[in-house]
Parts: sequence; structure tokens; C-alpha cells
Amino acid sequence: MINSTDTSAALSIAAVERETGLGKDTLRVWERRYGFPQPDRDDKGERLYPTEQVDKLRLIRCLLDRGMRPAKIVGEPTEALQALLEAGDQPRSPSTPASEPGAFQYVRLGRTVELGTSLRQSLLRQGLQRFVSETVAPLNEEVGAAWMRGEIQVSDEHAYTEQVQNVLRGAIGALGPGGGRPRVLLSTLPGEEHILGLLMVEATLASEGAACLSLGTRTPLVDLCRAATDNGFDVVGVSFSAAYPARQAIDRLQELRALLPPEIALWAGGAAVRGKQKRLPGVRVVADLDDALQALAEWRTAHGPAPA
Repeated sequence: MINSTDTSAALSIAAVERETGLGKDTLRVWERRYGFPQPDRDDKGERLYPTEQVDKLRLIRCLLDRGMRPAKIVGEPTEALQALLEAGDQPRSPSTPASEPGAFQYVRLGRTVELGTSLRQSLLRQGLQRFVSETVAPLNEEVGAAWMRGEIQVSDEHAYTEQVQNVLRGAIGALGPGGGRPRVLLSTLPGEEHILGLLMVEATLASEGAACLSLGTRTPLVDLCRAATDNGFDVVGVSFSAAYPARQAIDRLQELRALLPPEIALWAGGAAVRGKQKRLPGVRVVADLDDALQALAEWRTAHGPAPA
């Protein structure tokens, strides 16, 4: 039945996914587990999300990106979420590198060609590893915060993400086929479409001589395991964004660990698994880009140095 609420401005679940970056499965799980969101229904029984709920979901997405857990925030009122967001908007520490001057303005103005040029110039000046950590990482935060404040549209965020991915893929390709160890197979698992974080890790590892291959997004566990085993990979790396349910991420990692031979290391990163190391025996939880380098160093210490 149609709810009595006016649905003329409501969005479908597919539209909410596009607008917020929160997957359909995540929205349904939250609806059951936390009682939010509470969509209306059209005459076909399809979910319709009022604009105020979509606005709250944007707030939640931004807080998730800052490391907060769904269980702590999904049930909170909008005013409390806004206060949490504002409390986190502190001035940048002088020791924290700022994003490339001009790049963010190109995002705001929708000037994607100039944005791509600016990013490539930064890459040339900084080198791949510094470009990822000192330009892309802080710029991701800027763009996410601006989207949350309504200063840019979701289409601007998507265009930005596409430009960064293009630049990173080109830079990784320019390194040539990696011949060093470990050989790292990268992917996301079913239900996870966000790949930028995984691409940043690939760029970081490849710049250190690791041989990386990405299968892209949503690779089934059995296929991922078979590819790693049949092709002699040393490490399987997967990532989970903040929107991915943490419990589901833990379950799938435990399943993947059981499928993989013990000699193949399993690394997992992203907001959904941050701080979950104790619940994931046999999985190396990677906290951030610096920790990815640490995981690489640990593997090489245990298995011998990479070939010159």
C-alpha cells in the first residue's frame, strides 16, 4: 500500500544508491536491523525514500567514510548526526599535506578536463606513491565533505572518481609488468562496487615493486580463490567500503580464508573491517596506505627480499 506521506519527491532505491553511494542490500539490511530508513511503498510495492531520509543517509555516508560504525549512528536523529559531522570538521593539521591547489576547484566547477590535467601534473611532480598519499587521499576527503555540504552534486563526485581512477590506472600501467614479489591479486567481493581505495593500494604496492593484478569488483569467492591458486599468487587483497556491512565482511573473509591455501596470504582493508583484526585470524587487516607498506615489508621479511 502507498503510505500517506506525499511521495511526489521520493526516490526509488536505485536512485538512492546513486545519490548516496550506499548499496541496495545495505539499505535493506539497515531497514531490518536498525529501523531506518523507513521507505514508503508505491502501488507496486516498490520502496520510495522521502527526501528527508535521503538527506539523513547522506550524513550517515559521510560519517561512515570517517570511520564511524553503522550501529552507532544509523538510529541517531539527524541533528545528532549533523553535530557529529561538524565536530569532525576541524582545521587541517599543519603536518597534513593539503590537496593539490586548484584540483578541488575544478571538481566544484565540473571542469573534468582541467581536473585530469591537474592530477597528471601532480603525479609527475610527486611520483606515484606520494601522489596517492599526499594528493588523492586528502582530495578524497575534500570532495566527500563538499558533497555532504551540498556544494557539489553526486555527478561531480562520480566524475572526480572517474578521473582519479583513469590517472591511477595509467600510472600503474606505465610501471610495466611487475616482476617482483609478492604477487598480489586484488578485487572486491560481491556486493562491493567501490574500487578507488583498492586502486590506491595497488598503486602503492606496485610502486614498491610488487606484482599486482586487479580483477575489478564483485568477484565471487570461488573464482577469486581459483585465480589465486591456479596462477601462483602470494597474496589476495580485498577491500570493503564503509557502506559494506561489517558482519557480512567478516563472514566472507572467514569463508575466503578457509578456501585459500594456507601459503597464500589474505589482506583486507577498508572502513568495514578497520579494527576487526581479532575477529579475523589468518587475515592481515590493513588500516591505511602506510599500513599496506608495512604489510608488504612484513611479507618480504618472512619470505625473503624482492628480486632486484
